Amino acid sequence: MTGPTHGSVRVTGPAHASEPAPLVLLAEDDDDVRETTELLLLRRGWRVTATVDGVAALEAVDVEVPDVAVLDVAMPRLNGLDLTARLTALGIPVVLLTARSLPLDEVTGLAAGADDYVTKPFDADVLSARLRAVLRRRLGPPQEVLAIGDVRVDVRARRVERRGVPVPLTSVEFRVLEALLRNRGAVLSREQVIAMAWDSTWQDPRIVDTNVQRLRRKLGPGVVETVRGFGYRVDRDPS
Repeated sequence: MTGPTHGSVRVTGPAHASEPAPLVLLAEDDDDVRETTELLLLRRGWRVTATVDGVAALEAVDVEVPDVAVLDVAMPRLNGLDLTARLTALGIPVVLLTARSLPLDEVTGLAAGADDYVTKPFDADVLSARLRAVLRRRLGPPQEVLAIGDVRVDVRARRVERRGVPVPLTSVEFRVLEALLRNRGAVLSREQVIAMAWDSTWQDPRIVDTNVQRLRRKLGPGVVETVRGFGYRVDRDPS
């Protein structure tokens, strides 16, 4: 899970990824917060470049350009607001993560170019869902047809087929399958699936298990994979 360390920069990735997951640039000078945030993001299927301040973050960008950045505001050498301006100029979306919770602080952060603003203490699933929402906005309209192996999902028509035969799904089953397909290769926790499929964290996590079991009965084995201790993913084409 742990990648190479270069001075004040460490790159890590999920242990079960077979394809490159989205890369998060994390800049946080508090050791405990940085390490905890890094671990929480890894568990939700992200790769992470962890840096101790804004200058180290810019150095990390020269090595590998991230898909999205999570920045603390109050950092030495180069603060989060100034770093936001530099990263957004490079086309890198930014989510600010800070203990400052006054409306003026949020307005200031967004005015600096940040795409979103999350206050500490934060919920890890909410942070991960917001990161994915930022990426979806940057990437433009979602794909209308998703596929893995002989399973084809027409998002606009809300239609699922396997081997050309329609597979009737409930609206909830469809949203769970769509969330997994849109994040193909990433391991999603039950809480993360809830945040994407229900747009709410106020659900019993066991509801994800129930819907995955129903999807397996309807689609057959090999489509949705269980990664023990982490969650679910759609990865390899079912045989």
